[in-house]
Amino acid sequence: MLLRRVDPDVPLPAYAHPGDAGADLRTTEECELAPGERAVLPTGLSVALPEGYAAFVHPRSGLAARCGVALVNAPGTVDAGYRGEIKVIVVNLDPRESVRFERFDRIAQLVVQQVERVRFREVAELPGSARAEGGFGSTGGHAAVGGTTGGNRYASVVSDREGQ
Repeated sequence: MLLRRVDPDVPLPAYAHPGDAGADLRTTEECELAPGERAVLPTGLSVALPEGYAAFVHPRSGLAARCGVALVNAPGTVDAGYRGEIKVIVVNLDPRESVRFERFDRIAQLVVQQVERVRFREVAELPGSARAEGGFGSTGGHAAVGGTTGGNRYASVVSDREGQ
């Protein structure tokens, strides 16, 4: 993948471990975010992705767990035709503590994937599926959803079907 440093001193993206899907992105600016604040942080990099590929900017789990930092539009999408600097929209979700970023701190991960383009065709009705219109929370898996875990809910559905 072709890459240009907008900031000549920024380290190149790198995979921390063999098998990692995301390469670390760093910020080129210092920033302090109070609780609830957000900022757009530059990475000092621009890329030229091949046609049929996109890059997705994902959060770093360590920043989320330790500092409450999230990405506002996660994952952010870098299209193949975009040539501007990659920037990351971060938010401090910690209710009490500020978070500080120093120049070249790792702030996100870049995952490059092959993507399909489709042709959209309007129809009067969609074909059926096992899930149908089940949306948010339809599979359970949390005590707040129907008071059961996903495993228990599924087991009761299976036993109900067997009894019919």
